Amino acid sequence: QLQLVETGGGLVQPGGSLRLSCAASGFTLDYYAIGWFRQAPGKEREGVSCISSSGGVTDYADSVKGRFTISRDNAKNTVYLQMNSLKPEDTAIYYCTAISGPITIATMTPRGSWGQGTQVTVPS
Repeated sequence: QLQLVETGGGLVQPGGSLRLSCAASGFTLDYYAIGWFRQAPGKEREGVSCISSSGGVTDYADSVKGRFTISRDNAKNTVYLQMNSLKPEDTAIYYCTAISGPITIATMTPRGSWGQGTQVTVPS
């Protein structure tokens, strides 16, 4: 089962930064495209960013474009989400999962199971 573990969340003031990590255990992440998703209280889960297996293709939701950067280090079996200029509206639980389909926010399809996620809180 393709399950990943998210870490790196926390409480950060508006304008601050966090780096989330998405680590695989028991399998090699190299072969999989990965997506980051988030779910805010009372809202549906939404796609935030995605990256191809090689790292050569990425995409971002309009709401985070220019502020978030997705990257991967296949040697460390980890995908990262660098989040800068954080806003209160970024408050959510962030999840990563393997994805299928074209590497775009609109078309990526989650595969595998969801982990616990990591909480990001940006107070207003």
